[in-house]
Amino acid sequence: MPFFQPRFLLVCLFCLLAVGLSAQNSREELQKREQELQKELADLNRLYNETQNNKKLSLKQLAIIKSKINRREELVNSINKQIRQLDETIYLKERDVYRLRRELDTLRQKYAKSLVFAFKHRSNYEYLNFLFSAINFNDAIKRVTYLRSYRRNRETQAVAIAKSEVLLKEKIELLNSSKKERMSTLVVQNEQLKVLQTDKKEQDKVVEQLKGKEKELTAQIRDKEKQRQRVQQAFQAIIRREIDEAKKRETARIKAKEEKAKTQPARPSGGPSANEGVTAMASPYRDRTYTPLESTPEGREMSINFENNRGSLPWPVSSGVVTAHFGIENIPGTKLKRKTDGIEISLPVGSVVKCVADGRISYISEVEGEQVIIIQHGKYFTGYTNLSSVSVNKNQEVKAGTVLGRSGVSIDGEGSLIFMITNEKSTPIDPEIWLKSRK
Repeated sequence: MPFFQPRFLLVCLFCLLAVGLSAQNSREELQKREQELQKELADLNRLYNETQNNKKLSLKQLAIIKSKINRREELVNSINKQIRQLDETIYLKERDVYRLRRELDTLRQKYAKSLVFAFKHRSNYEYLNFLFSAINFNDAIKRVTYLRSYRRNRETQAVAIAKSEVLLKEKIELLNSSKKERMSTLVVQNEQLKVLQTDKKEQDKVVEQLKGKEKELTAQIRDKEKQRQRVQQAFQAIIRREIDEAKKRETARIKAKEEKAKTQPARPSGGPSANEGVTAMASPYRDRTYTPLESTPEGREMSINFENNRGSLPWPVSSGVVTAHFGIENIPGTKLKRKTDGIEISLPVGSVVKCVADGRISYISEVEGEQVIIIQHGKYFTGYTNLSSVSVNKNQEVKAGTVLGRSGVSIDGEGSLIFMITNEKSTPIDPEIWLKSRK
């Protein structure tokens, strides 16, 4: 057998362990994601069953089944990755088993040869002849040492064979376990593919139903468009009011500062005043252009914190499915379109709704029969529509995670929450860009 340095063996062992741990971590991540997808699919099935119980035709049925198909396809892809990893693991283990068998055969052959040699030269005469044929005393000592090492070598070979047999048995058991796991994973994959085909057929069925109900859908879209416009008007009015009040406060602050400067002795020319220095140092973005809504340190801080959390804002609800995304959406099977200034999340009626960032309650009112809350975060505003109850008051300071109220029933008769984000120009912003990913 080839000779390897101990350091080289240690490096090889470390590399094998690293590869094994990396594959194990990857498998664990895939299995964790698979569990998350299974939970999401269970929630989607529950919501879909609720929409089916509603006699009123709803676009949410199609949105939910689309989400089901997307999640199911992601689940199948995750299972495919696991199967590929298992195939690679089985290949590596089969190679290890083959190598160990070859090594074990070699060890057995060498051990058998040593036993045959020892049997042929087993008489004491042979040993004595070997010793007394030494040239001198030192040569005799070397021959005694050789005989001892030869005996120890046979014992070491026997131990190595026993250990190799145990290791080979363990490898074969692991290989068989991986093969069984692959078979069970294939069964799960086939089951999911069957359900995926069922979901796609159900989607086609819902689309066909929508084709024959354009009048009913047109009425729903018209009602939701009225609600959207009313909410957008409320946003615009609140933003104009907040800007006007901010300008008034800034004008009053400047006037008070000028009056104070008239009554105080002139300051020697030189560097800025203490207050000016603090204001300059307080701004984390000196090149940033501030709006009237950021005329105070608190307003600037809220805006900057909101911006810094882009892509990581918490969701306003702990469960639910987005059934209407931001922007204009074409209704499949029809010529109809609908527009959403935020996102609509389908969820059980009475679900807790929370604030997504620190801010101040600017507006609480009823729009088209639904409670609406608008919160100011510096120059940004978030809106929460379709609330059945409200737990906060106007002008109240709130933190991220503050309970605002509970979700209610939307125009189409099902539980939902409409969540929106708007800037100081009353321009709607896609909330899903700002909220943290649920994956």
